[in-house]
Amino acid sequence: MTRINGYTIEPEADLFGAILTEANLFEANLSRADLFGADLTGANLSRANLSEANLTGAILFGADLTEANLFRADLSRANLTEANLSRADLFGADLTGANLSEANLSGADLSEDILFGANLSGANLFRADLSGANLTEANLSRANLSRANLSRANLSRANLSEANLTGAILFGANLSRADLFGANLFRADLSGANLTEANLSRANLSRANLSRANLSRANLSEANLTGAILFGANLSRADLFGANLSRANLTGAILSGADLSEANLSEANLSRASLSGANLSGADLFGADLTGANLSEADLFGANLSRANLFRAIVKNTILDISVDMSSKTPYFDYYEKRKSLTL
Repeated sequence: MTRINGYTIEPEADLFGAILTEANLFEANLSRADLFGADLTGANLSRANLSEANLTGAILFGADLTEANLFRADLSRANLTEANLSRADLFGADLTGANLSEANLSGADLSEDILFGANLSGANLFRADLSGANLTEANLSRANLSRANLSRANLSRANLSEANLTGAILFGANLSRADLFGANLFRADLSGANLTEANLSRANLSRANLSRANLSRANLSEANLTGAILFGANLSRADLFGANLSRANLTGAILSGADLSEANLSEANLSRASLSGANLSGADLFGADLTGANLSEADLFGANLSRANLFRAIVKNTILDISVDMSSKTPYFDYYEKRKSLTL
């Protein structure tokens, strides 16, 4: 048993409202202790055992919690601004409404955590495990989440604007209505993710895996999707104005009613894709593969279809304004026949 600043440091200790600023609690055992509202500003809690401790509303500004054990601890509404939680065990912890802005959580275990409405803006979560975590309405703007594991995490309505998600795993994650404006998702795994009505405007999704993801009504205007995998993805009514989808794999994707005007789809694979009612006016489809694609009632006025493959594509009531070489199985349509129903 240890005493610091007149307080007894032991498991299940009553430290309600204790003043322990800059205290040295290295490897201290405070499991199940009551630290409700305690002031631990700048304290050294590295390798401390705080499992199942009550830290509700505690002040841990700038505290060192490196490799600390916070298993199922209650940190709701706690202030962890600029705290060091690298490699800390936070499995199952409650961080509802906690302030973790600019905190270091690299390599930390936050799996199954409750982070509803938490502030993680500018936090370092490099290679952190957030699988299955609840991050609904959390603020992760400008956070570093590169190579983080967010598989099956709930990020609905979360703010991830300008966040770094390079190589992050978001398999099966819920990102509905999340704000990912300008986020970097290079090589991220978003397969099977729910991104309905998400804002991905100007986001970098180059070479990202979005196979079978739900992006219906999502905003992807001016996003970078070069080489992205969108096999079987749902992009119905999505806004892809000016997006770069060159060399993207959109095989079997659903793009019904999507806005692809001025988009770059050069050498993209759109075979068997559904583009019915889509707006492709002014789009660049140079060398694109549209084999078996459904273009019925789509608007391709002013689109570049040179060297595109339209073999067996459905062009019923399609607006067309093209003149290309028949030798590549691409049809010639006269400008005045642009509304003619045709099946190739």
